[in-house]
Amino acid sequence: MDIRKIKKLIELLKSSGVTEIEITEGEESVRIAYHPAGGHMASPPLAASVPVAPATPAPVLPPQAEGHVIESPMVGTFYRAPSPDASPFVEVGQEVKEDDVLCIIEAMKMMNQITTNRAGRIKTIEVENGEPVEFGQRLFVLE
Repeated sequence: MDIRKIKKLIELLKSSGVTEIEITEGEESVRIAYHPAGGHMASPPLAASVPVAPATPAPVLPPQAEGHVIESPMVGTFYRAPSPDASPFVEVGQEVKEDDVLCIIEAMKMMNQITTNRAGRIKTIEVENGEPVEFGQRLFVLE
């Protein structure tokens, strides 16, 4: 299934208020669920006899770098270089031009080059090589 179709389906879910959709084309199928922040999802009631552990405080996360954020356009595996023995596409501090390749995301056995949509300097690389990434996850920050 074409990744552009999947992106359009995600945008449709966000704008329509529909929370889930499943599409089948031939042998391929995709199921997308969108639950906006603050949305209500029903949860099963807890039995009175089940002990409830006290809430643990949320971990303190380091502040996120400010600047122009490049997000993942898809779910897949993040790769900084075109092959394991090649140099990374970009390094922190490197100047980039619009449409320069920043990384590759492997999705469904297809290698998708991710490019920058503006010029700038790489401030941070938010993902480690070989890590799985989610749609909309921060990949790079440009200054």
